[in-house]
Amino acid sequence: MAKVSILVAVYNAEKYLPKCLDSLVNQSLADIQIICIDDGSTDESLPILQQYSKADHRIDVIALDQNKGQAKARNEGLKIAHGQYVCFLDSDDWFSSDALACMVSVFEKYPQTDCVLFHVINWQSGHKVEYPMKSFEVKSGQEAFEDSLTWKIHGVYGVRKELHIRFPYDTSAQAFSDDNTTRLHYLYASEVRCCDGIYYYRVNPNSVTHAVNVHRFDYLKANESMKQQLIQLNLSKRILDIYENVRWLNVVGVYMFYFQYRHKLSEADSNYGLSEIRRVWRTIEIDRLTVKNKTKFGYIPFSKSWALFRIQEEVYFTLRQWLNR
Repeated sequence: MAKVSILVAVYNAEKYLPKCLDSLVNQSLADIQIICIDDGSTDESLPILQQYSKADHRIDVIALDQNKGQAKARNEGLKIAHGQYVCFLDSDDWFSSDALACMVSVFEKYPQTDCVLFHVINWQSGHKVEYPMKSFEVKSGQEAFEDSLTWKIHGVYGVRKELHIRFPYDTSAQAFSDDNTTRLHYLYASEVRCCDGIYYYRVNPNSVTHAVNVHRFDYLKANESMKQQLIQLNLSKRILDIYENVRWLNVVGVYMFYFQYRHKLSEADSNYGLSEIRRVWRTIEIDRLTVKNKTKFGYIPFSKSWALFRIQEEVYFTLRQWLNR
């Protein structure tokens, strides 16, 4: 059994993959299992993975026949994970050389801790920016869960394998649904702590979560899945109210994406995105929204009239566009 299993989902990442893998094979903690899942790449990602695997016995490679999305790919890797702790590293990101050793040190020092957050630094065009999170020594699982609903704390962490096996990645959407799993890990953790190990997050405009493509509308579907899980877990009205406001803000946010980029999408994808926004708009529970989130121009639900809601959004985002010139 290794100390740590690292899940690396890979899709067309040949440009960044060597840096990612080098940061793993050169960790100061040697007792690790590196599980690389090629998610149907069409570039040279798989040959790169195979080359590294031949050179380092700690690297296991799984090749999927078609692109299934990050959550499904990671779940395939989770099936063969034998580490005491599990974490992920995206294929365009990298760790500091002591990241995993720092994480394990916290787990071993505090046996009640189930999740350990890395220190996240966003990297864009050579510029480094720390993730805007207030530092903390320890949170209860409930506290961490509530903070994750609005991402006051991030979701880049290691978790005890038993908890991850209990809650594998949510595959309800091809993109974004893995966030739901993070929240459940926090909710069922006894304690959540931080470590000094650094996760370097590359702000990649071509990644699934940043690229202009139809998968951006998966955010709404992933949010729906999270809401249903919160209901099934019989959580309090207060929690459901908080998350319904998150869902509503995301409906408006996804409309902004549609407004800005619909002409860059195919007609079919643009129509699909608009239909998804409308479908989810209908499901919002208006009574759960705060006064601000249902009376501010741009955010008024107009629950009885899709036409009025669309007119509002078009005017709102046109004005924002004009003011930002």
